[in-house]
Amino acid sequence: MTETTRESMEYDVVIVGAGPAGLSAAIRLKQLDPDTQVVVLEKGSEVGAHILSGAVLDPCGLDALIPDWKEKGAPVTVPVKEDNFYVLGEQGKLRVPNFAMPPLMNNHGNYIVSMGNVCRWMAEQAEALGVEIFPGMSCSELVFAEDGTLKGVVAGEFGRNADGTPGPSYEPGMELHGKYVMLAEGVRGSLSKEAIARYDLDAASDVQKYGLGMKEIWEVDPEKHSEGRVVHTMGWPLGKNAGGGSFIYHLDNNQVYVGFVVHLGYENPHVFPYMEFQRFKHHPYVAELLKGAKRVAYGARAITEGGWQSLPKLAFPGGALLGCAAGMVNVPRIKGNHNAMLSGKAAAEAAHAAIKEGRSGDTLESYDAAVREGPIAADLKPVRNVKPLWSKYGLSASMALGGFDMWAGSLTKWNPLGTLRHGKTDAEATGLAKDFAPIDYPKPDGKLSFDRLTNVSFSMTNHEESQPSHLRLKDPAVPVEVNLPRYAGPSARYCPAGVYEFVTEEGKEPRFVINFQNCVHCKTCDIKDPSQNIVWTVPQGGDGPNYPNM
Repeated sequence: MTETTRESMEYDVVIVGAGPAGLSAAIRLKQLDPDTQVVVLEKGSEVGAHILSGAVLDPCGLDALIPDWKEKGAPVTVPVKEDNFYVLGEQGKLRVPNFAMPPLMNNHGNYIVSMGNVCRWMAEQAEALGVEIFPGMSCSELVFAEDGTLKGVVAGEFGRNADGTPGPSYEPGMELHGKYVMLAEGVRGSLSKEAIARYDLDAASDVQKYGLGMKEIWEVDPEKHSEGRVVHTMGWPLGKNAGGGSFIYHLDNNQVYVGFVVHLGYENPHVFPYMEFQRFKHHPYVAELLKGAKRVAYGARAITEGGWQSLPKLAFPGGALLGCAAGMVNVPRIKGNHNAMLSGKAAAEAAHAAIKEGRSGDTLESYDAAVREGPIAADLKPVRNVKPLWSKYGLSASMALGGFDMWAGSLTKWNPLGTLRHGKTDAEATGLAKDFAPIDYPKPDGKLSFDRLTNVSFSMTNHEESQPSHLRLKDPAVPVEVNLPRYAGPSARYCPAGVYEFVTEEGKEPRFVINFQNCVHCKTCDIKDPSQNIVWTVPQGGDGPNYPNM
């Protein structure tokens, strides 16, 4: 096989991913020195196209980065006015009083936003400072120096045939080299995953844990809309099958974000996260809100939930992990964007200081220290035991013991439970199908609930079909020979986009089919596959979902 020859470009800092972490790093680098050469590479067709978040934004990250964001017209205009927490039963609900929850759970001063639109605005701020931003540029490989230092990435490779060979319009892409390379790909990024393994960055941390977040945007009856209302629920329909809960956020223009999160550490392989979400909308409280409403968008994304104890080492020779590439979500608060911004700012300051001293390609130890000793640590450490308690003992224990531990951590900076461990990975947590009863899910009604393929059409997802599948199998035999008999083929259920299916034809063995065109880039398959046989990689640039205002 002929080795591909590529041209290269040199920058001071190369940033992979135009999310809140990557854009914050780019902006801060230019604030510190306008002459710093910074490039941001984004796999989405435009900035924001692949951004999906709840989102209630804690503005502390934006305050630190761009203090005059209001004057500059940031799309952060819907303050939280009402904050409700409910535990649901099948027909009713029980409100958890706000006074019973630690102050850190208070959403006063936060805003309901579209993070896609916030990132679009941040990109405008970055470009005004001289940052080069290239959307539609998937980064498919890391580039290393002879001494093993990370020196760059390969971006913009297009035109391979389905079998992987170069097609007639093949473009090899370019190598973009930097004194430092910042990986801000978001959850379970393919390059971040490679860097963590290569440099053994998770050697001293606990396993990472994840959730699957699914979200729809609805236009509701103006009489039922209450701009600024925030609702979170736990309990039904998940029960003991899985951890998780919902969010309902009333933004402006009579729109409501309706979302559902399922923790991926569930044991029963018959759990169907997408159908749990659809069933949730039939709860009387939710159904009444959505009666006569119109669903206008859908998407899904994995969420890093391991928290403080699962943070890997954040800096390595020539590179750094930013935001959710490392995992900085505060699980009980359901927030991570502020920490992503703060991490980007801290990484930029470390890189700026190093470049100013004439350094390059070394390990930015000061960045790792800034995260572990600064505001991100102050946010994550008090809540570090909620997730492991929830995973091991269920909802009631996490609310009681986790609440007590959070209260103590918030008030005294000391957690009575110490630091609990997560135990198994989400893939390892999957049990055998024979040990669990199948779950009968109601058929979608087409009004409140929808089948997956119909909903995927509302994500505006598109992939060039002639390219190789970006969903790779380590062993093509495993899905049918191992996952189907042992785990009842869970990929057909855990994927929120209907990518995977087992096709059975009369008189023939089942076939495993990958419909990669449907993929919304959530990464759940890479995380939850019990055999860890599916590897998520990037498709060619610009492909995937095209979220308008998620």
